[in-house]
Amino acid sequence: MAEDASGQDPFKDRSGRAALHPIRVGTAGWGIPKLSAPAFPADGTHLERTARVLPMTEVNSSFYRPHKPETWARWAASTPAGFRFAVKLPKAISHEARLAGAEAALDRFLAEAGRLGDRFGPLLVQLPPSLRLDAAVAGAFFAGLRARFGGDVVCEPRHASWFTAEAGALLAANRVARVAADPAPVPVAGSRGAGEPGGWDGLRYWRLHGSPVMYRSAYGPAVLDALAARLLAEAAERPVWCVFDNTADFHAVDDALALTARLGDAAARP
Repeated sequence: MAEDASGQDPFKDRSGRAALHPIRVGTAGWGIPKLSAPAFPADGTHLERTARVLPMTEVNSSFYRPHKPETWARWAASTPAGFRFAVKLPKAISHEARLAGAEAALDRFLAEAGRLGDRFGPLLVQLPPSLRLDAAVAGAFFAGLRARFGGDVVCEPRHASWFTAEAGALLAANRVARVAADPAPVPVAGSRGAGEPGGWDGLRYWRLHGSPVMYRSAYGPAVLDALAARLLAEAAERPVWCVFDNTADFHAVDDALALTARLGDAAARP
């Protein structure tokens, strides 16, 4: 067993328990509903207030429109050192170009979002439900992305062809983790199902869109209890991210806070 200079096993905390990788829980966007406001500081912008309580957020607006480099830099400067932004790839690349021939757009986007600096967390590549796996196109895209971007990358495919051993191997070869989504867009049985993580095994990224009504339903206590247990088990081996996207009826913030409370000291802090 390895020990550091103090005689402690570096893979365990001072209580002797196995040390966990970070578990970052957050929401899509950083709006604070009125009823959730008491859980946050009263002063500052919504982003500043969110970043003092939760350790991450997912930028979805970048999917729809570009942001100026100065905007990304301002967001980074508004947050503490431990805070991270997951960033969604523009639809111009994922949905319109469908991963092909979008090098110039990708370069421009990465130059803009790169102003986040060390606040830049995972890059999220969400694919349209109609996009069937084309190994040549996908392989070229992810290889090109990897040549340009050294951070974590996660992919949320939504066509059944992506939930196969071939697709999983392609993602793993490019160090891309497949998102575990709820509700699962493709109810494939077994470990390759859309509700389970796949691809590269060095990271877990959960996107919880609300169930049974997508974007609207809250997650009940029993579901959050089971989710906390699952994330704790995952964090024994790798970093874990969990994003609540059930924002339409303002449940995401409360669900993120409730899950963070269940995780206790294992939850990452800003």
